Amino acid sequence: MEFDELDCKILSILSREGRVRWSALAEQLGVSAPAIADRVRRLEKEGVVTGYAARLDAEKLGLSLSAFVLVMLEHPQYRQRLIDYVQACENVQSCHHIVGEGDYLLKICCRSTADLERILSEELKALPGIQQTRTTIALSMVKDTAVLPIL
Repeated sequence: MEFDELDCKILSILSREGRVRWSALAEQLGVSAPAIADRVRRLEKEGVVTGYAARLDAEKLGLSLSAFVLVMLEHPQYRQRLIDYVQACENVQSCHHIVGEGDYLLKICCRSTADLERILSEELKALPGIQQTRTTIALSMVKDTAVLPIL
């Protein structure tokens, strides 16, 4: 898909300020509100803009522990069960199919080490086909953003 300069500016602003009104966006970019609305709708329809969400402070919600879990499967036949679990588990913030050591990399957000132990032992490792996991706990976060570099 081709993006012109206006598309890039719209995407840049929306990625930082998802709640911006189209009228404010139009004023900022020197374009009419209907023109901005049409552009944003097109970007949504084409799947470039996939949604809008509030970014929440996990620590203030009592979810002070972040862990990165490398998952190794015994065989690819177990892939779908892992994916189904990941989709259903609210503690799993992201899941990446990776190349190199391991098969999947999960980011898990939870309340404590006891909570993490329960997720790993009773949920994740209870899935058929989980050969091994390796867990790294984050001490602090330096950067976590949903903002992407726009052309």
